[in-house]
Amino acid sequence: MGAAIGQILGFAVGVAISPVPIIALILMLFSKKATANSLAFLGGWLIGLTAASIIVLALGLEGSNGDAASGGWVKVLIGAAFLALAVKQWKGRPAEGTEPEMPAWMASIDEFTAVRALGMGALLSGVNPKNLGLTIAAAVAIGQFGLDTGEEAVVVSVYVLLASITLIVPVVGYLAAREKMTPALDAMKVWLMANNATVMAVLFAVLGAKVLGDGITILA
Repeated sequence: MGAAIGQILGFAVGVAISPVPIIALILMLFSKKATANSLAFLGGWLIGLTAASIIVLALGLEGSNGDAASGGWVKVLIGAAFLALAVKQWKGRPAEGTEPEMPAWMASIDEFTAVRALGMGALLSGVNPKNLGLTIAAAVAIGQFGLDTGEEAVVVSVYVLLASITLIVPVVGYLAAREKMTPALDAMKVWLMANNATVMAVLFAVLGAKVLGDGITILA
């Protein structure tokens, strides 16, 4: 089980470094329904990530029953897709000095209900292409260790917790010490909005190379 946890650490960090959900969460913390919406968003994120992990494990994409090749091909496809997305993000980054445009849904966060915040959290964790791809890769890695159900549950829990740490810390910190956290969160929001495309391009490139390499190793 320890080896499986070691394998999923990189994927969890990749999910945790998600500028858009972090920006959305910070905007919720600054909204008039900060407590209800931020907790709902975090809950939706945890539910989406957990559900995606369980579904992929249930589908058996890891190539169980001795067929490791299918898991290898899944990783090759995910890695190649990530590298393509890295190029797309790099080419689409805003010109220096240009203020990035905020998506319409993000601009309306102040009007979100708790239910909508919950749904948005689930979508950004379980359906977002980057996070879904990383969760599939993590589930493939977990499945190849032949763990029993209880051990898989522990590893998935560790994955979800680590992948959510960049959302858990701001929520807990802001609700516990609002005045102290506000300047730091505001600065983080501004930086992430300005550098989102660059961060994502670098992240996709690094993760794509790793996942593609893992897949090639399995197939070799």
